[in-house]
Amino acid sequence: MNLSSEYLTRQTRRAFLGKSAMGIGSVALGTLLNSGGEESIGGGAHPGLPHFAPKAKRVIYLFQSGGPSQMDLYDYKPHLAAKFGEEVPESIYPAERKTTMTSGQKSFPLAPSTFKFARHGQSGTWLSDAMPYLAGMMDEVCVIKSMYTEAINHDPAAMLFQTGSVIPGRPSMGSWVSYGLGSENADLPAFVALTSNGTGKGGQPLYDRLWGAGFLPGRFQGVKFRGQGNPILDIYDPAGVSRAQRRRMLDALGKINGAQAGRFNDPAIATRIAQYELAFRMQMSVPDLIDFSNEPRSVLDLYGPEATKVGKYAYNCLLARRLAERGVRFIQLYHRGWDAHGNAPKQVAAQCRDTDQSTAALLRDLKQRGMLDDTLVVWGGEFGRTVYCQGKLTKQSYGRDHHPNCFTYWVAGGGVRGGMSYGKTDDYSVNVVENPVHVHDLQATILNQLGVHHERLTYRYQGRYFRLTDVHGRIVHDILG
Repeated sequence: MNLSSEYLTRQTRRAFLGKSAMGIGSVALGTLLNSGGEESIGGGAHPGLPHFAPKAKRVIYLFQSGGPSQMDLYDYKPHLAAKFGEEVPESIYPAERKTTMTSGQKSFPLAPSTFKFARHGQSGTWLSDAMPYLAGMMDEVCVIKSMYTEAINHDPAAMLFQTGSVIPGRPSMGSWVSYGLGSENADLPAFVALTSNGTGKGGQPLYDRLWGAGFLPGRFQGVKFRGQGNPILDIYDPAGVSRAQRRRMLDALGKINGAQAGRFNDPAIATRIAQYELAFRMQMSVPDLIDFSNEPRSVLDLYGPEATKVGKYAYNCLLARRLAERGVRFIQLYHRGWDAHGNAPKQVAAQCRDTDQSTAALLRDLKQRGMLDDTLVVWGGEFGRTVYCQGKLTKQSYGRDHHPNCFTYWVAGGGVRGGMSYGKTDDYSVNVVENPVHVHDLQATILNQLGVHHERLTYRYQGRYFRLTDVHGRIVHDILG
């Protein structure tokens, strides 16, 4: 359409409606204040969605920031023990795939894992002894050993997993889900982000753009719950302000913003109104959400001693279950500390102590409540780690650099086949040799389980249609039940 004629058309329509009884402002405001309306923040679903009957109603994504070592957790290579300290052949690990942190090393000695592995469950899935709690849930889990990515540094690699692009500015996966499917609970956001820090290492920064809406309307961005103090800034009314006073203030402010929306046709104003209304409703829903006093002691014990410590991984896992049962569509946990460049045995063990019990507890808790069948749980980081040692190699200690060619994710529930391993790496855990799964493939599969065809969920921006998987992605049907 010609932009000038489109502008004139809008002006004419605006003038007409503006002269009517109360103007377009009241019409817009009435729509926005309807909790079931499409304009509410994360409110109604995009027309025509879901595309087909979903297997999962919601996603809990446990993102392990820093790059967990597949060699020390899931990808068992027992024959490498006899090759301790041998040079990894350049034909196996070419120089161009090494980062600047290790490319200058004179030697690339092979570092077998110090962890012991065993088979678990009826499936006999191999798992490191660093995760004794998860071992009891392996029949619910599909381990994908053949993940790969192009990104070799943290920020672009994390961006690719979260937004489908290594370049910032695209909507996050949770925002796409919020945009497409909306929320099942008008009193909570469709998309919530939670962060925690591990004891393994400080870790990489977690920028708000990882859960941002990008070029989608701002109402679809993730709402971050803080790890200290009030879960959301300014969520509570100041002393002396009653609920009725706050309602009157929002009504007056809504009328003003509604009038502005009618005059300027700015979607940011509509987002602002919807966010104010959601915040008002959250003032009632959030206190109940974060009140763990009604959780039985058996449940708190299941998640571990840090289940009631705000901002800890265990707390966030329990909060994720509470968000899920209240209808939140996409719950994203980010846990930092997996960046084990030095002393990986100590670092990995520490991270597992932080996360293993509560991760397994989340699966068990969902299963006991009958929620695992329609909740898709995803676990993994932005890439894996090298089989060769970064720094000094000893029998008890080694470091591992970034490795994008192959690494491990796992998924559970939500229509996924549990108790299986998918894909295979070479003898050195350097490259995928069977059933490769790219980042975009995983994203396409997650959307598929939510009843969304990844090629059909699009948004027009700057003259072209965008989607989460860009021009890539295939559904990994082999892992689906």
